[in-house]
Amino acid sequence: MSMRPGARMPKLTRRSRILIGIALTVVVLLLVGPRLVDTYVDWLWFGELGYRSVFSTVLVTRIVVFLVAALAVGAIVFAGLALAYRTRPVFVPTVGPNDPVARYRTAVMARLRLFGFGIPVVIGVLSGAVAQSYWARVQLFLHGGDFGITDPQFGKDLGFYAFDLPFYRLVLSYLFVALFLAFLANLISHYIFGGIRLAGRSGVLSRPARIQLVALIGTLVLLKAFAYWLDRYELLSHTRGGKPFTGAGYTDINAVLPAKLILLAIALICAAAVFSALVLRDLRIPAISLVLLLLSSLIVGAGWPLVVEQISVKPNAAQKESEYISRSIAATRQAYGLTNDHVTYRDYSGTAPTTAQQVASDRATTSNIRVLDPTIISPAFTQFQQGKNFYYFPDQLSIDRYQSADGELRDYVVAARELNPDRLQDNQRDWINRHTVYTHGNGFIASPANTVRGIANDPNQNGGYPEFLASVVGANGNVVSPGPAPLDQPRVYFGPVISNTSADYAIVGKNGADREYDYETNTETKNYTYTGAGGVPIGNWLTRSVFAAKFAERNFLFSNVIGNNSKILFNRDPAQRVEAVAPWLTTDSTVYPAIVNKRMVWIIDGYTTLDNYPYSELTSLSSATADSNEVAVNRLAPDKQVSYIRNSVKATVDAYDGTVTLYAQDESDPVLKAWMSVFPGTVKPKSDITPDLAAHLRYPEDLFKVQRMLLAKYHVDDPVTFFSTSDFWDVPLDPNPTASSYQPPYYIVAKDLARNTNSSSFQLTSAMNRFRRDFLAAYISASSDPDTYGRITVLTIPGQVNGPKLAFNAISTDTAVSQDLGVIGRDNQNRIRWGNLLTLPVGQGGLIYVSPVYASPGTSDAASSYPRLIRVAMMYNDKVGYGPTVSTALDGIFGAGAGATATGPAPASGAGSQPPGSRPPAAAPPPAPGSAPEVPTPAAAVPATPGVPTTLSPAKSAALTDIETALGAVQEAQKNGNFADYGDALQRLDDAMKKYEAAK
Repeated sequence: MSMRPGARMPKLTRRSRILIGIALTVVVLLLVGPRLVDTYVDWLWFGELGYRSVFSTVLVTRIVVFLVAALAVGAIVFAGLALAYRTRPVFVPTVGPNDPVARYRTAVMARLRLFGFGIPVVIGVLSGAVAQSYWARVQLFLHGGDFGITDPQFGKDLGFYAFDLPFYRLVLSYLFVALFLAFLANLISHYIFGGIRLAGRSGVLSRPARIQLVALIGTLVLLKAFAYWLDRYELLSHTRGGKPFTGAGYTDINAVLPAKLILLAIALICAAAVFSALVLRDLRIPAISLVLLLLSSLIVGAGWPLVVEQISVKPNAAQKESEYISRSIAATRQAYGLTNDHVTYRDYSGTAPTTAQQVASDRATTSNIRVLDPTIISPAFTQFQQGKNFYYFPDQLSIDRYQSADGELRDYVVAARELNPDRLQDNQRDWINRHTVYTHGNGFIASPANTVRGIANDPNQNGGYPEFLASVVGANGNVVSPGPAPLDQPRVYFGPVISNTSADYAIVGKNGADREYDYETNTETKNYTYTGAGGVPIGNWLTRSVFAAKFAERNFLFSNVIGNNSKILFNRDPAQRVEAVAPWLTTDSTVYPAIVNKRMVWIIDGYTTLDNYPYSELTSLSSATADSNEVAVNRLAPDKQVSYIRNSVKATVDAYDGTVTLYAQDESDPVLKAWMSVFPGTVKPKSDITPDLAAHLRYPEDLFKVQRMLLAKYHVDDPVTFFSTSDFWDVPLDPNPTASSYQPPYYIVAKDLARNTNSSSFQLTSAMNRFRRDFLAAYISASSDPDTYGRITVLTIPGQVNGPKLAFNAISTDTAVSQDLGVIGRDNQNRIRWGNLLTLPVGQGGLIYVSPVYASPGTSDAASSYPRLIRVAMMYNDKVGYGPTVSTALDGIFGAGAGATATGPAPASGAGSQPPGSRPPAAAPPPAPGSAPEVPTPAAAVPATPGVPTTLSPAKSAALTDIETALGAVQEAQKNGNFADYGDALQRLDDAMKKYEAAK
């Protein structure tokens, strides 16, 4: 019986076609228009930064990958449809007037082009859209090189795993998807057009349908065989459940790996069996072969390894896995920069008795004990350095180091005084004011981290606040830059605070009178016009229209404040700017400001990463880098899995003009080399890093936190001990009562552990506990000094030495400490906050814990709730020191005079040296008494220095006697816990010191 002629579909009227066309045009414009606008804006932005080659390379790569994937997948699906249609039966019998297949066939024939071309096009476009997101994988395949290291199993260079294997897997997955979709399309088409008929108990399959479907199935089986081949290599970076290490273990090498080869052979045999149906016309053979392949994958691929694991490995796991654990230890150390050429281990007692003289010899540490906690004192910066309501400091400030006025290396708490658009009020929020008047911040604020202005003996005294060094535009329009380094341009147009708003842009440039708020004199407000190189010109109507569409703001078109010289500054977050011009980098979660070559810049650390380094442990960045500081401000690293990481790039963003500069930090990194080949000329060589910039590069926090977490396991050399986990360490929890996560690492200036000398060194440090214990196991320090940058020193500590939690508990529950803080916080008059608990090596094997204690009024008056240093608490072995200053706390542990000697001027530095904290204020400080000067070293202890008298005058001798008497009174009052006498004694000591300094 012949097929009935298909019913015609109703025709659309001309008006309907016009309306549908208009509607489709509007939909396309709504979908494509914003993307076109964003692309053009990005083209302008990258060009302004000088990185348009990055934009064009990424765009062209995405387009090419999209087209290749779309055409390949679409063509394969189209071939499946076209072959089924062209080989359809001429006459198709029907089973009756209500045959559902006939209705589908009629509908398809009525819109044959729509179905025949539309389905492949849609599938191809979707496939291309997904594939273009893998542009980086394609570029690494094209430009990747060798590592010069081979894997321990197959002997292949690691570049194969980093650059080639991911690409092969990508191509394989797309071929598999394309052929599977083509199989479905061919199967359904043959069914609709009659090549497959389900009639009776057997059904009918036409010869073309059989050939095409068998060919597709056979090709899919061949692809599966190739997948088994690639699976062998991926065993080296996978983790079998229950293993304490990453990579192929005993079961994988002796069971899974042979199983993959067996399955590969079975897959090839099954593919041949499937293809045999092309000749034999018997579908039972392909069906049996596919069932065989499925059963083989279950028995050989899963069952056999399970039996080997349970019967052979588990009863003797430590011995069986020993060789493979050794592989994992070596690979993880290599992948994370923890090999012996980067890490030095030294035995350290942790409890060795230390004398006052030994403490004095550690002045590099004791004179730099940090009493300012950058996570606490931001409100004090806001209180005394904000100036205007729209200026703002981040909740957590940064630590950097500079040469102080006395020539010593000191750490400083630093911050840029940025403008926060969200703090503008009332008329300040008007579009013109927000985007053309309030455009920038003003100032670089630094506070010496080892001192405060004035001693707060009790809560009623106005001391304990930071000493501020503010580099700002002064009231006369000139730049005031008292330190810690000279700064020519303190205006801040780019920063993490100013960009943290829904409409991150500022319109600048000369258009009549100066418009931008800059500073105030006693009588008037002074404005300013941006003169930097940054910014995209918006002087013509095209760019104004584009940005009006970009930000959905009509004022770009109609406001007369925009002229021919106007420019727009946008995308002002430093980290996001770096991520845009280097999309292959993972950036550190923290950025920090620094004065480099008289310019204020933001410094950002960039990482190159891999997730398939053979035998290296797979690590979650978000989990490894989470600590109490990150949790407090919800600043977490991306949820990214890595098994290889290098701090390969240091980036700077100019705070004034937004210039982004990338420097190669690790030029030996093969991943960096590959990306430098993809984007030539975008990364400057390491030799271009100036000495001034090198002096402010910090060892990055996120990398250090990943490394310390891995060192907790991979410091172990013996694989049997590693398997038992008996010698593992733990990252300690933050002991602070308000914390809820791991203790963060701390930047400090202390004695140089990398060189093992008493010279000053800027380091990132962390204590490590014993596994699931609160006793100290190790102390880790990473050097940030230019000559020893990246050198990690691990002091391994035996026995049961108090860890951070035990030390904090001992300090906070000490009778004198708890009573004094109870008095200060009585009736909620003051809120007590414990600062960061620092762990510092001192002497010849000792450790001292130091925690600043802050008090802020517990009233509802927000203007008076800014924390200030009220006490310093210490613990050495089991002895607690406590007082208003570092010096007095040291006296409480090591005896009278120990603190003055350890924190005062270096004896051999000459007569002109000044004690820490003696610098006069450069910016308006909080009202406070002058800082009490440090106690000088007794004359007998001062070595002879050319040109400096070695004997004291009678007046100085008398003053020194008064100092010693006052010190004794301080010591006695501290022992008795009498803080009233303690304050009086400190005042007498202060008077004696002034008398000593005034004596001739």
